Amino acid sequence: MRTPHTSTHQAFQSDGPAPEPVPSAPSPYDELASLADDPLEDLLTEDPAPSPREDDAEEPWSPPDHRRRSRRRNRATGLPTLAKLVVWVLTLACLVTLADRWALLYAERQASERLKDQLHLTAAPEVRIGGFPFLTQLAAQRLDSVRVTVPGVPAERVTLTRVTASADGIRLHGDGPTELSGALVRRIHGHVLLSFADMNRELGASEVSFSAHGRGGIRARGALRVAGHDLRVRADAGIRRDGQRGIAASVNGIRLDIGDLATYRPGTGPDEGLHLTPASARAVTRETEKIKALLSVPEIVRRLGVPDRAVRAALRSEDELHRLTGAPRFLHDLTRVNLLDAALAHPELLERLGLDLSLLTALTKLTRPQIADRFSFSFRLPKPPSGDLRLQRVTVGKDGIHADVGGTGLLLGR
Repeated sequence: MRTPHTSTHQAFQSDGPAPEPVPSAPSPYDELASLADDPLEDLLTEDPAPSPREDDAEEPWSPPDHRRRSRRRNRATGLPTLAKLVVWVLTLACLVTLADRWALLYAERQASERLKDQLHLTAAPEVRIGGFPFLTQLAAQRLDSVRVTVPGVPAERVTLTRVTASADGIRLHGDGPTELSGALVRRIHGHVLLSFADMNRELGASEVSFSAHGRGGIRARGALRVAGHDLRVRADAGIRRDGQRGIAASVNGIRLDIGDLATYRPGTGPDEGLHLTPASARAVTRETEKIKALLSVPEIVRRLGVPDRAVRAALRSEDELHRLTGAPRFLHDLTRVNLLDAALAHPELLERLGLDLSLLTALTKLTRPQIADRFSFSFRLPKPPSGDLRLQRVTVGKDGIHADVGGTGLLLGR
């Protein structure tokens, strides 16, 4: 390693003025030593926390980079413009959507009020117009689909619980979107419901309840007051289509229970009239006086088909009586005998059997059509001015009577 040069010569002294001393050049080793840190300084002293102002003052100055700053400024100024454009587009879309929905609600309300007036309904139907947007459909005078739900439609003796109809391919008629005069419905399919709850209220007067009986039938159970007596009534009815637009119920079985003693079915058939119940017939055969009173009436004996010789022997001997009445066939035949005419002709027999003469007299005056009328009902769909509207299928469910409706080419409006 080279060592720095050190002058060893003595300065020459002259007679003139002494020259100005020339400062010696700093040694590079001294500069390096001044830059080095003292290893004991960090251990013996604590550095005070620099203040922000001191740090700022110690930061070296650097020239501004105009090129980089200009790029950042252009990018930042471009983002708000794009955001504003998106906001304006979203706002415009919201306004257009709100206008379309408002026009849709207005059209549905107007259609509901018009249907209520034309069909003479007590409540306005619910109208739902499908498809989006609505304004373009209105401008083209064509609707994709419309669904109408009408609650409580009067139909003769009953009220249809709910009528639902859906129409497709509707063509509007008029001079413009705001001046519509009618509509042509190309296809329509609907559903009609007559609930048992409404039938109970309107036909049964809260005394008779209706329920499903098989696939196409209904059953009525309730009470009927006759001559001051509350009789249990049972009736079965079949549901059938009446033409292309009507439904009717035909009552084919009516039964009135006089307690547990007897049953009455209006009519003249072999199973109709006044008949003892199996429990009552069994009790009669066990009581000697009652069974002898029955065997004393020739008309009843003839209907039982018992020979006269056997009857005379039974009336004379208790053993023969028990042998005759104890046979299983005798009990079965006794329940199939119509006692109405014979009982009315022998009032004493009614007293022995525990029947009221006034009740039986009132039952004879209560005809089958009178009882059946309490449970009969029918309704028909209105005939459209044009097109075809008919019932397609009628079924009975747990909640009531259901009917499917179909139609084509219906013209609505003026």
